[in-house]
Amino acid sequence: MSRIGKLPIQVPAGVDVTIDGRTVSVKGPKGSLSHTVAEPIEVAKGEDGIIAVTRPNDESRNKALHGLSRTLVANMITGVTTGFSKDLEISGVGYRVQAKGSTLEFSLGYSHPVVVEAPEGISFKVESPTKLTVEGIDKQRVGEVAANIRKLRKPDPYKAKGVKYAGETIRRKVGKAGK
Repeated sequence: MSRIGKLPIQVPAGVDVTIDGRTVSVKGPKGSLSHTVAEPIEVAKGEDGIIAVTRPNDESRNKALHGLSRTLVANMITGVTTGFSKDLEISGVGYRVQAKGSTLEFSLGYSHPVVVEAPEGISFKVESPTKLTVEGIDKQRVGEVAANIRKLRKPDPYKAKGVKYAGETIRRKVGKAGK
C-alpha cells in the first residue's frame, strides 16, 4: 500500500467536494478547482467528510498513480482554503520589478523591459523592487508561473545576479584566475 495514498483526506468546513465519475471538483472560499483522476484509481467520499483514494491492484503504475492522485486532491483542498504562494528575489545592479495592474514589468539588464501578464487565477504581489510573490489556488500553475519568471534571467553562478526563489542558494563558481 502506498504510504501517501493510504492516508485519508480530511475535508475542512466550508469546502464542498463533488465526485462525478472520474472528476473530482472542489469548491471553497478562494475559488473552485477540478481534476480528472487517472483510469484505475478510485476516489470515494465518506459520510464523515473524509475522502479515500484506492487502487484495484499492486501493479507498479497503479502504485505510482495512487500516491499522486491522493496528493493532487489534497492540494486542491489546500488551494481553495489557504492558497499557494512562491516568493522570488531579484538581485543585481539595476535589476528590479514594477507592478502595473495585473502585469509585471522587469528590468533585467536587457535593452528592453520584460513584461509578464498574470494568467487567469494567478496574482502578483510586489513587496519591494527586488521581492515578488506569485499567488494562486492551483499549486501546479503557481509553480509554473514562478519558474517562467525565474527563467527570464536565471541566477548567474559567478556573480549570483538574476531572479531566484526566496531561500534558494546559488552555488557560486570561482572566476578565472588572473596573472
